[in-house]
Amino acid sequence: MDSCHGARTAMIVGAGVAGLTVAIALARKGWRVDVAEISPEGATAGWGLCLTGPSLRALDALGLADACLAEGYGMNVITHVDVDGRIADEVRLPRLLGAHRPAMVGIARPGLHHILSEEAGRSGAVVRNGLTVTAVDEDGDLVRVRLSDGTVRTATLVVGADGIRSSVRSLVGLETTLDYHGQMAWRALVPRPAWVTGIHQFAGEVNTAGIVPISDSQAYVFLTENGVEPEALPDAELAPRLRQLLEVFPGRVAEIRPLVPESESESVVRRPVRTTLLAGAWSRGNRVVIGDAAHAPAPQMASGAALAIEDGLVLAEELERHKQVRAGLEAFTARRAKRCRTLVETSVTIVGLEQARRHHEAYPLTDLCHRQMAEPA
Repeated sequence: MDSCHGARTAMIVGAGVAGLTVAIALARKGWRVDVAEISPEGATAGWGLCLTGPSLRALDALGLADACLAEGYGMNVITHVDVDGRIADEVRLPRLLGAHRPAMVGIARPGLHHILSEEAGRSGAVVRNGLTVTAVDEDGDLVRVRLSDGTVRTATLVVGADGIRSSVRSLVGLETTLDYHGQMAWRALVPRPAWVTGIHQFAGEVNTAGIVPISDSQAYVFLTENGVEPEALPDAELAPRLRQLLEVFPGRVAEIRPLVPESESESVVRRPVRTTLLAGAWSRGNRVVIGDAAHAPAPQMASGAALAIEDGLVLAEELERHKQVRAGLEAFTARRAKRCRTLVETSVTIVGLEQARRHHEAYPLTDLCHRQMAEPA
């Protein structure tokens, strides 16, 4: 991937949603793109996610929205249920792809990864698994990149798309904090009940639960556990503990609880709710971070993927508009910073409202933020 004869070359670190999206967008604009991914080929974390309207709009610009809609489960409404099991609010999501396509899609992470990986390959990007970056140093208008296998490359651009604990962010010297919000997020893959045709969220006396369809046959149960330290549980305890936490919810959660496996720990994941937000620059020289490396929201707005996908598309657009890479990176940050800050800060506010059991204040905030995110990226 060495730069030569004026070719525009990019080294992207991380083959997640942000990394693969920017790989596709840059390769289509004539960049030579390598992606370094530390995980084995095909590895993904978690069971499913939501592609909200902004996600689908950006994917549609890449010609990939319909593939995601076919892979996942289209939906239009978030139904909020109060602590007594009664419907308290419905958020009707903006249909940004028109009246004949859904507002949002729930999709299995492996399915989305396959769509993006295949398109990255067709576009000419090369993904190298089992590798990461250990050093990134400016060399005039280029960046010298040392990989974990000891090889050294030069590139016009380095993109850190390596998640909330980004190593590229640290190597570049961009300072931020990782904030833990007193919640652990649970996910469990289950069969989809026939009545689950959109997101259902159930307020509890202590915790919040819900279910999201990701195909005709599958859904994932989620639960946010409040007031706990971010400590791991033994794998054998995950499934029984999640079923126990769901016991206290009334109404339809009682129908969901038996769907959670009793002992299959590989079907249940539990992660701390952490956020981060770069307050200043997202780039130094020809090195930039995107996605969760720059702005990781809490999951309450189901929009982390939207920001990551938009980042990839917008970064490629701004680099195309500017002759100098550094100017393109500065324009990218200027275009994205306020939007991403709004989403992250709103998600954190909703976390606090959930913990204070002020759910009715969170519902209109969720609606408002989705409408703000419907504005052009």
